[in-house]
Amino acid sequence: MQIRALSWNLFHGRDKPPDPGLFTWRSRLLRISERNDTHVQVNRDLLAAFSEVLAGAEWDVALLQETPPRWAEPLARACKAEAHRVLTSRNALGALRAALARLNPDLMASGEGGSNLTLVRPASPAGGIVERREMQISGPGAPERRAMAMTRTAAGLHLANLHATNDRPDIAAEEVIQSATATTFWAGDDAPLIFGGDLNLRPQSSPEAFEQLRDSFGLTAPTAPDAIDHLLARNLRVVEPPSPWPAERRELPAGGRLALRPSDHTPVAATFELAGT
Repeated sequence: MQIRALSWNLFHGRDKPPDPGLFTWRSRLLRISERNDTHVQVNRDLLAAFSEVLAGAEWDVALLQETPPRWAEPLARACKAEAHRVLTSRNALGALRAALARLNPDLMASGEGGSNLTLVRPASPAGGIVERREMQISGPGAPERRAMAMTRTAAGLHLANLHATNDRPDIAAEEVIQSATATTFWAGDDAPLIFGGDLNLRPQSSPEAFEQLRDSFGLTAPTAPDAIDHLLARNLRVVEPPSPWPAERRELPAGGRLALRPSDHTPVAATFELAGT
């Protein structure tokens, strides 16, 4: 039985064209769209765009980070999935933050608040969600709250979805190892496990962390030496190793020859097979 997995940091529901010159103060303050010959940069709510990309992709389980908290239910509906949302940082006065983010997403940016959102398609081999847990994972000295979503499906697959501290690989490594310790203890020795998300760790610059994940927890197959988004697995056979989508695959038409590119991260996808199936 094969399981298709996806991990994607949603950039707080914003777009990120490849041309940095399209990010202007008039767009940020006045919500005026900017464009060049190939891409457009918009400052508006992009729930429909992200829903289209996710609903049209082939996956059984999706681990999403930097997801606007208000998006959990509509994304799940669009993808015909069950949801497990865990709030992360900047979520005080959430209703007010959400209202301001609807008015001006780029100006609010991460100020809207965030969440890790795990989606599971119950009609897939993974089955529906049968258990939801969460755990705060902020390492010592972390600038803001980080949390992990731990989800168990009807097929016995365990999922861990986290977003570790950025720009501080020392803190991120502590958070990732703490998360792996908790997740593998919860899942037990024999259960299949996908452990992923935006770990903010690159194997080429933090090899010790990935060696410990492999040797102590049996978690293997990081995406690439320079990647920070990973889908590590234990007690699963790797059918298609984790690899990022081409950047254009997440783009949507925006009129004429122009494209809208959601998020500053590209999704990472992998296919695993449950042992004995």
